[in-house]
Amino acid sequence: MAQGPMAQPTLETMLLERTAEQATLSASLKATVDSGSGRVVLIGGEAGVGKTALIKAFTGELDGRRVHWGACDALFTPRPLGPFHEIAEGAGGELEELVASEAKPHQIAAALATQLSTSRGSVLVIEDLHWADEGTLDVLMLLARRVTEVPMLIVASYRDDELDRTHPLRLLLGELATSAAVTRLAIEPLSAGAVAELAESHAGIDADGLFRLTAGNPFFVTEALAAGTNELPPTVRDAVLARAARLSPGARTLLEAVAVVPPQADLWLLERLAADSMDGIEECLRSGMLTPGTASVAFRHELARMTIEESLTPDRALALHTTALESLADPPPGEQLDLARLAHHASAANDHPAVLRFAPQAADRAAAVGAHREAATQYLRAAGHSPADEMAGRADLLEKASHEYYLSGQVDQAVPLATQAASLRHEMGDPLREGDSLRELSHILSFVGRPEEGAEACRKAIALLEPLGPSPELAMAYATLAQRCINWEDIPAGVEWGTRARDMAGQLGEPATLAHALTTLAGAEFRASPETGIKQYEHALEIARAAGLDDHVARVSLNVPWMYVRHHRFAEARVYLDAGLDYAIERGLEYWRLCLVATRAWVELASGDWSAAAGSAASVVNDPRDALLGQQLALVALGLVRARRGDPGSAELLDEALARGEAGGELQQIALAALAKAEAAWLDGQPELAAAVTERALALAMRTEARQEIGDLIRWRRRLGLATPNLELEPVDWAALGCPYEAALAKVDTGDAEELRQALAELQQLGAKPAAAVVTRRLRELGAKGLPRGPRPKTRENEAGLTPRELEVLELLAEGLRNVDIAQRLFVSEKTVDHHVSSILRKLDARTRGEASIKAVRLGLAGQDR
Repeated sequence: MAQGPMAQPTLETMLLERTAEQATLSASLKATVDSGSGRVVLIGGEAGVGKTALIKAFTGELDGRRVHWGACDALFTPRPLGPFHEIAEGAGGELEELVASEAKPHQIAAALATQLSTSRGSVLVIEDLHWADEGTLDVLMLLARRVTEVPMLIVASYRDDELDRTHPLRLLLGELATSAAVTRLAIEPLSAGAVAELAESHAGIDADGLFRLTAGNPFFVTEALAAGTNELPPTVRDAVLARAARLSPGARTLLEAVAVVPPQADLWLLERLAADSMDGIEECLRSGMLTPGTASVAFRHELARMTIEESLTPDRALALHTTALESLADPPPGEQLDLARLAHHASAANDHPAVLRFAPQAADRAAAVGAHREAATQYLRAAGHSPADEMAGRADLLEKASHEYYLSGQVDQAVPLATQAASLRHEMGDPLREGDSLRELSHILSFVGRPEEGAEACRKAIALLEPLGPSPELAMAYATLAQRCINWEDIPAGVEWGTRARDMAGQLGEPATLAHALTTLAGAEFRASPETGIKQYEHALEIARAAGLDDHVARVSLNVPWMYVRHHRFAEARVYLDAGLDYAIERGLEYWRLCLVATRAWVELASGDWSAAAGSAASVVNDPRDALLGQQLALVALGLVRARRGDPGSAELLDEALARGEAGGELQQIALAALAKAEAAWLDGQPELAAAVTERALALAMRTEARQEIGDLIRWRRRLGLATPNLELEPVDWAALGCPYEAALAKVDTGDAEELRQALAELQQLGAKPAAAVVTRRLRELGAKGLPRGPRPKTRENEAGLTPRELEVLELLAEGLRNVDIAQRLFVSEKTVDHHVSSILRKLDARTRGEASIKAVRLGLAGQDR
């Protein structure tokens, strides 16, 4: 078919109105080269807005040896570490060996940092993070956390219009938001003027109509102009199909084959999919639909690929996926089996045996590299194709999927799978496996706030397993019940069950159960003697590490800092936190990572770094996954920050935390929320609001002889003027513990005028306005004069007269965050942020958000530590 002139998606087309973004990338690279300290630039924008074109224009001017480029896969379930396979092929060396050997994310990150450090100013590009697997996100997070130590620029792109609140990429963006080494670029669509400029060379095209149709999206504009007609197509899909329709039949056949094998079609695979149409490659490349790679071709844009794939008839799609499956299962010499792609095509071809063959293997590989979310999906995919009469195999797959969901922090999805597996085991009449399945269900239920059901399931498991004699399954059931008892502060029962588990595990040579039991027993010992408890924790950690038990290592890594926090030994907690967080990130253990971040919020809160505490806590509170313990800790920490600063929204957070804590029945969570409610009531001058809740918590603490919580609750009830047991409490040196806020409150308790003055100054320095107001009233009641008014308001520190909240919004706006992201970060409504942004633009006399950001930096209101 003859080809008429077509508008090609040239870089010039896609780079209209991108001067500022190009300058930001160039400046970031220059800063990296000059300082030897790395940077990260995150580029967000809707599909087709020109993110790839921007990056190509930037890297096109660089030495190709310095640029390492990889893209995430648009598969049903992405292959683990997808972009790093592509990067490793070009980089070679240790990195290529590690990627091929299923190395962990932290090993990949270390190798990347080492290899890219040899050339100052190397650029690492990762595209399409919205499709990234957990392993890829873990590698990027690890690199970003240490990027200042490596002279490289990391550029990553993602579709910000596809990130709902449950998207795992949101977590990474939240973690990196406060880093000074991270810049976020929001790529906006073209203006009406730019669209008109593009339409000038196409006689008869209505520029205004083109802008209305495309909303300024560069890809949509290009496709509409390339349709080869003066009549604007009604939709972008029609525009893409119109362009494809102008190709010859052979070229269209080739295009369809490429469409079903994302992210690119290797030439050897294409030979098998469309052997009679290979001469159409040149035509497809010339048309602008495809772009060449290394021995491969791919669609220039994913939106076009999806359009062509969706246009295929069911029989044509089935035939292509079947051929792709057969071809990938028998690759030419030198090509490895790509398990994720095989599982993808097996599912699309509805080939049950192939799914059962490849999906579990893909899941095993994903789990091995820390991509637990992808592993769970693959196991579940295989379970869905398992024959009804293969109950044992189906139960195995469901149990594995449940465990992987738990590790990824999606515990709510783990519960029904574990329940279904236990039911299948019961139906099979296998008491050993049923008992172990019930024990695992018990473990999962405790993580979603259903501890009573979990304890009952564990007791049923023990009843099934004990008649069978000693076994690894019985030992782990003992250990699970021990953990539940300790969490309920039933120390004698916990020690009894834990000792049984420890002894049986030792006899059977079961390191997982032994590490689990020792961790629980260490927690019991810590309550009486922290020094002895720590030694036992370290013994458990040594066993877990030696056996490669990631989950158990992470459990110890959380237990130690949290026990220190419960005992107000925050400096010691901090020592363990960073190592624990690194470990959880390296291995994709999202449940434990969220709990560790929440624990970090408490350390930051105690040290007086309330902004950091609020950021850590909010990132957990806003996370959609069910890390119940982490969310409970984070709710209280965030509620306390707001109460201490006098910000709105504290009561709602603390009420939710208390309700969750009381539902679970664990003293450590109930007391935490009750103490926070007591502090909030004191700040409000309404002690009666905390009377009942602290009384219930104190009764529970007294019943379980929890000395730490007893002391804390009595101190706050006495501060509130409420009745307390006649117990003498050991004094606490809050200043020595590094807790400035609590140290100031202790001075307030003395009632001495000089101590009150010192406390007032310290509270004002912390920004603790409500507590400072309480102290000011007391001093005035004592007749004090000339009281300091505290630091001048921030509105007096800036020429624009921005309020403190407007300053917070402006700093986030300057980072490139959208209003919806700012709202989630500050825990306010998007409408409230809209009002703040409008006020900021007015006060700064700025027409756009970008102009406001520039003025803010010039005035010293953003872009620096405050």
